[in-house]
Amino acid sequence: MRVTALLATLLVVLSPLSATDAHSAPVHAIAMHGTPKYGPDFKHFDYVNPDAPKGGTVRLSAVGDTFDTFNPYTLKGVPAAAATLVFETLMTGSYDEAFTEYGLLAESIEMPEDRSWVIFTLREQARWHDGNPVTADDVVFSFNTLKNDGQPFFRFYYANVDKAEKLGSRQVKFSFSGGENRELPLIMGQLPILPKHFFEGRDFTKTILEPIPGTGPYKIKSFESGRSITYERVLDYWGRGIPVNRGRYNFDVIRFDYYRDATVALEAFKSGEYDFRQENTAKIWATGYDSPGRKEGLYKLENIPNELPTGMQGYAFNLRKDIFKDAKVRQALAYAFDFAWTNKNLFYGQYTRTASYFSNSELAAHGLPSPEELKILEPLKGQIPNEVFTQEYDPPSTDGSGNIRRNLRTARRLLQEAGWEIKSGKLINGQTGAPFAFELLLVSPAFERISLPFAKNLERLGIDMRIRTVDTSQYIKRLETFDFDMVVGGFGQSLNPGNEQRDFWGSDAANRPGSRNIIGIMDPAIDKLIDLIISAPDRESLIMRTRALDRALQWGHYMIPHWHIQNYRVAYWDKFGKPKTAPKYALGFTDNWWVDREREAKLETRKRLASGSN
Repeated sequence: MRVTALLATLLVVLSPLSATDAHSAPVHAIAMHGTPKYGPDFKHFDYVNPDAPKGGTVRLSAVGDTFDTFNPYTLKGVPAAAATLVFETLMTGSYDEAFTEYGLLAESIEMPEDRSWVIFTLREQARWHDGNPVTADDVVFSFNTLKNDGQPFFRFYYANVDKAEKLGSRQVKFSFSGGENRELPLIMGQLPILPKHFFEGRDFTKTILEPIPGTGPYKIKSFESGRSITYERVLDYWGRGIPVNRGRYNFDVIRFDYYRDATVALEAFKSGEYDFRQENTAKIWATGYDSPGRKEGLYKLENIPNELPTGMQGYAFNLRKDIFKDAKVRQALAYAFDFAWTNKNLFYGQYTRTASYFSNSELAAHGLPSPEELKILEPLKGQIPNEVFTQEYDPPSTDGSGNIRRNLRTARRLLQEAGWEIKSGKLINGQTGAPFAFELLLVSPAFERISLPFAKNLERLGIDMRIRTVDTSQYIKRLETFDFDMVVGGFGQSLNPGNEQRDFWGSDAANRPGSRNIIGIMDPAIDKLIDLIISAPDRESLIMRTRALDRALQWGHYMIPHWHIQNYRVAYWDKFGKPKTAPKYALGFTDNWWVDREREAKLETRKRLASGSN
């Protein structure tokens, strides 16, 4: 039956909009909590040089045997270094805010107060490298493809995205389910957009060494599989004039050369074979850069402070293995790791011991739980360790002398309580008679010298820890299939934890190949704490809920914590310029630095003089 225009008008007037239907006007940016720092008329980010010169070549290194795909979003294959340079997302984050995103491919964003859906309107000028316009069809295709055929992470990350709808040629709506989740509009802003017209008729899951058209500031210029890949700046890049890009992406050419191991890569840098490296090994930083190039001042070493949460790195147990199911066993092994001695003798005192999964941030738990935290934790009594309520977590400590007898006595007591006993110098399971033996799987030889003293201490407990270092491809595959006993695990954190915590620690991720829950945690209490973080309505509640999760993870003894440092250690040949203001939450080398032509010319002259040539 047809409704008259008058009746339709009356229905609109008399029926108030629900909270789900009511939404604000289109905006240029969204913040997780609060308001964006940069207003709708901002010209550029504060941490860039808006007048940075374009041009020049930067040479970088990649360590590994090879690469066999240009698609970084599938589980199959080894992606080329920096393959994501080619692609863009709907929005982009700033490096000086906790969690705010600004329009990139999207020119505007709309959403209701409860954030139960979000609408993105694409920029009319957005183009693929082959000249085709970016459309809503590309966005819907990207979402469906990544969720169905991409890395397993995407299926988990987008689990509460109910559907993606094309509203027009440049407009897409994402609808959400599963309760309050303020982060989901920002998560969809991070969606990598892929060219539908390129992938149609192709198997997305297969490796591909044909350059894929993207929308980003760089495209693949040339490559030699297993040896190098070169990207060139897109001269007619559609986004060069928008505020989020001004002063960024200044290098004309970015080239990655592949080296089979880190030692060869270091020597290549000192010989001037490439221009910039970020150093992650304390011993190398302290002693490995003694070369003529440094003595002549041709390249520099610099510590650049940052305010990033350092997350957690440590020896990660695989709880799928029977040997590590008992928390007392995991706690006992932590007493055999002598961080103080390691830091003094191997790291030249450069590191701080990590105690929190959210270290170096206001999200880290410290002291005893506050009243606000107790309101979150008390409903979980009996489901989480009692120590959460009574003790501040602190990893086992030593005096750095190498004498850890007291720690080993504590470890023996815990192991005995867990049903293990010493027979003929070997630790034996009291019920099965099986020896306590396991493998530490490594991908970097640098960790061998750190792990060997740990293995020696475990040997004093009657435990046989074998150390095995494998190549990158094998290591990745074994992590994806959880085929290991113990690894060095790293869990980086942002200032706004959210849905990714499900992939780190959630029960649903524990047996999903390729997930980041490599530990295999399956704990309903931790699932509940993760849900509370995701639904946090404001910054203060997010902090309290994250601290509560931190305490549950700490006292679960899922890892033997390592260490962290609060600055970037970078080495670079003296040819670069960089902004006066550094970003707080990123290094920003390929984003914000540039080649200083005058400095580069002087460097080449100094190189020739240093080598004795005319």
